Amino acid sequence: MGLLTNKMDREGLKAGDHIYTYRAVFAYSHHGIFVGGSKVVHFRPEHNLNSSSPMEPLSSASSSSEDTCPTFPDCGFRQPNSGVVLSCLDCFLKDGSLYCFEYGVSPSVFLTKVRGGTCTTAQSDQTDSVIHRAMYLLQNGFGNYDIFKNNCEDFALYCKTGLLIMDKLGVGRSGQASSIVGAPLAALLSSPFKLLIPNPIGVATVTAGMYCMSRYATDIGVRTDVVKVSVEDLAANLDLKTIEQAEEEEEEEEEDSDTDFVR
Repeated sequence: MGLLTNKMDREGLKAGDHIYTYRAVFAYSHHGIFVGGSKVVHFRPEHNLNSSSPMEPLSSASSSSEDTCPTFPDCGFRQPNSGVVLSCLDCFLKDGSLYCFEYGVSPSVFLTKVRGGTCTTAQSDQTDSVIHRAMYLLQNGFGNYDIFKNNCEDFALYCKTGLLIMDKLGVGRSGQASSIVGAPLAALLSSPFKLLIPNPIGVATVTAGMYCMSRYATDIGVRTDVVKVSVEDLAANLDLKTIEQAEEEEEEEEEDSDTDFVR
């Protein structure tokens, strides 16, 4: 890994690594936790679990035999009502390149990474804790997928750090989401400078600086509204229902509907 890219070889992978790969010609990246044994735990929208891309619409999803992994029988395992999936590394990458997310980078290095979703100033926890969180969430879920507040990068960041943002109205932990919000915000805030700086290069420099600073301000290692939350208490802190609770509610609803039908 270097300053310009976090690309890595498979031989360098270690259990507990936060990895990602780009989809749709580098339009966005998909993140997960490598847990060893060529397996990755990652988070996807429930309705897209059978599609080739976590952002593909429901109409493109397919459950054909082509989606079945020929190598690992347990590839694609997930609990009902959960978007947390266990996949083999090949199925996770889908012919894409392998990248490793960096932790504990300095502010200067963070600001040189023009693209969000590649690193954080936050420190990673020990490998055992990272894998424990990932496997626990595989069994218990990570709530509803939200592209801005609870996406695959948010999942991997939580597994690595155990940090949870308490401000539920803002952007989540994801660097990608911060970049999506930060770019137009920087352009908007820099627009008054067009009257003061006639040179387009100067305006572009100001806009780029604001964009980088907005990304840095929302980094999970810098924010002050984060707390350490154990994975066993995660559902309570996020106001999420566990998989068991969701199944119980579904059974109760079915029983109520059957009772109403009899009446």
